[in-house]
Amino acid sequence: MSELQAGTEEKEVKPAGKAKKRTASKGAAAAKNTGRKKKAAPIGTLVLVESPTKAKTIERYLGRGYTVRASMGHLRDLPKSQFGIDVENNFAPKYINIRGKGDLIKALKKDAAKADRIYLASDPDREGEAIAWHLAHLFDIDAAGSCRIVFNEITKPAIQAAIKSPHPINLDMVDAQQARRMLDRIVGYKLSPLLWRKVRKGLSAGRVQSVTVKLICDREKAIQAFVSQEYWTIDLKLKKGKSSQFNAELTHIRGEKLAIDNEAAASEAAEGTSQGSWSVAEVKKRQRSRRAAPPFTTSSLQQDAARKLGFTSRKTMMLAQQLYEGIDLGRKGPSGLITYMRTDSTRISEMAQQEAKDYIVERFGAEYAPEKPNVYSAGKKAQDAHEAIRPTSVSFVPEEIEKYLNRDQFRLYQLIWQRFLASQMVPAVFDTLSVKLKNGDYQASASGSQLKFPGFQRVYTIAGNESDKDISLPELAEGDELRLMKVVPKQHFTEPPPRYNDASLVKLLEEKGIGRPSTYAPIIETILARGYVSRVSKTFQPTELGFVVVELLEQYFKDIVDEKFTATMESDLDGIAGGTLHKDTLLAAFYGPFSQELEKAEEAIGHVELPVEVSDVQCELCGRMMVVKQGRFGKFLACPGFPDCRNTKPLLKDTGIKCPKCDGTIVERKSRRGRNFFGCKNYPECDFVTWDVPQAEKCPKCGSLQLKHFYRNGRGLLYCSSDNCETRINHPINKELAKQREKAAKAREKESAEKADE
Repeated sequence: MSELQAGTEEKEVKPAGKAKKRTASKGAAAAKNTGRKKKAAPIGTLVLVESPTKAKTIERYLGRGYTVRASMGHLRDLPKSQFGIDVENNFAPKYINIRGKGDLIKALKKDAAKADRIYLASDPDREGEAIAWHLAHLFDIDAAGSCRIVFNEITKPAIQAAIKSPHPINLDMVDAQQARRMLDRIVGYKLSPLLWRKVRKGLSAGRVQSVTVKLICDREKAIQAFVSQEYWTIDLKLKKGKSSQFNAELTHIRGEKLAIDNEAAASEAAEGTSQGSWSVAEVKKRQRSRRAAPPFTTSSLQQDAARKLGFTSRKTMMLAQQLYEGIDLGRKGPSGLITYMRTDSTRISEMAQQEAKDYIVERFGAEYAPEKPNVYSAGKKAQDAHEAIRPTSVSFVPEEIEKYLNRDQFRLYQLIWQRFLASQMVPAVFDTLSVKLKNGDYQASASGSQLKFPGFQRVYTIAGNESDKDISLPELAEGDELRLMKVVPKQHFTEPPPRYNDASLVKLLEEKGIGRPSTYAPIIETILARGYVSRVSKTFQPTELGFVVVELLEQYFKDIVDEKFTATMESDLDGIAGGTLHKDTLLAAFYGPFSQELEKAEEAIGHVELPVEVSDVQCELCGRMMVVKQGRFGKFLACPGFPDCRNTKPLLKDTGIKCPKCDGTIVERKSRRGRNFFGCKNYPECDFVTWDVPQAEKCPKCGSLQLKHFYRNGRGLLYCSSDNCETRINHPINKELAKQREKAAKAREKESAEKADE
């Protein structure tokens, strides 16, 4: 063994379990985590967390006598260069110190030697429990002693309460994390080499990610197989006396529900509605209340952030982590703004409920606060280990602390704050009116809704809820005669199921029990990085490679891509965490059949040829016709002569529109982050570039290029690209472009400041 290996490799450690507990090697009173010999410059109690930001926030709350240090996540893991699991020895894992963290480990050990006591304060989940267990091994701490502290929020009361109640490391949770890690290692390190040999080098397969890719592929197949069908609706414009006209929809003809699939039948029905006279057959008035949505879980936060803010799951969790670990609020110092962001519970503490009620009564009035706090039930699969995601204090009003947050942090925090406060308010109340109309053999219906009391909607509106919009109807009574003002037949076509986006995919994974709150964002990022899926207009579309790999796995490894099998595996991992199932039992039950399938597949699968798309672009280095390849950021052109010729080019989509600067052609490109933009094909000679979509039609006033700007809600805004055009005076795009320029300027200033600090 080389000196380098000797310095990084640890002795083999048996997995955590109840059968045998390790004791600290230093100090007679190690079981109490005390009794260490004091050395020079003692540092009091050492608290170990994962991140520097978290450390800074916690140290402020603890004050003198405490030193808080960050481990920067895991310090030990399975080796990358080898399998790392002894299958013949009860699946014993072989852990080594992570390369590049040697200096950090030495520094932490130095601090540990000076400390009177050590508390392990990693995140309150399985991953955090495993980090604490590894730290206990590195620093000779008895895992069965009172060395572990946990808190759901980084606030002074929560930190002080945690310090007062240390407890042993939960070895069942550690085993659950180890079991998940080893299952993923078994699949990844045993199945991936098979894909290298049979399909293409560099491929990999994951236990949970493969199921996700299959779900996306299945949806794409359904879209491709979908056959659109024509149907028609008949809208009626009616009026009572001098009141304003209202809309109604034809529902029945001769007692049969309306079902029209061609223009001739639609014209006949429209003609029939014009004969005779319409009258009111039935009027129903009632009150409808809508209860507020529960406070956020990890899943619902990712979904709402995607729908309302356009955030990817990864971005949402990154920002939530920053809000949880702490933001510097000026004189108040670093403060954790939200509770722990990886949770499947909707539970709220009594203290937080009371604080919310006091704020609601003071800010909006007593009529907005319920007599008893609102309680929301969690799903059957919820572990309910932590509270829902909420602000650590409603006194941190978003608008009052906005100056301390960047734009995205503010928008996400505002969403969390509003959702939580709304969840503790009374329902919104609507007056609804349902009307049935009759004209001989023809029946129609109309409905109206008026907000009577806003309730929780004073704070928060539920995304995409059309039923809460005000729709006015005139005062109508049974027998009232109506005038038909207009008949509007409308042609429609059934649409295929939509592709999954961040919100709908996370919702699907949660419903099917695939993965856990902490894994949704990594799953999505992994399948994108591997090139199995690409993000197209904020939706996920499988690549040819994704289809090929899923088809291969379906044929030879059915369990790996079976959603029920994967969901059952998640339940088994929950059983390990709960102490009702041993991890070695689960690993053995999986590994036996899997290894047999692996042997059969090795013999049965021949080399799989991936379809090659040849372009009309010639490689200027060797003369070959370049082929289309799929990369992390989408498709690109590559020379088929690799590795002899390594030439690559971006795949440019020609719009056919002339560049306003040099009369070249505008092409569609992709940024490094995968976002589409448009620029001149003659770049770098011509620097024309825009995020907005060029239009073929010229500006009717000045003849310049027209662009179309799209907002996050999908609304498009057409404008002239020339700043001097008279149509740009008071045009809304001017404000939008000013915001973009200001944002870019701030980003440049921040980058310059960071470089100056360095």
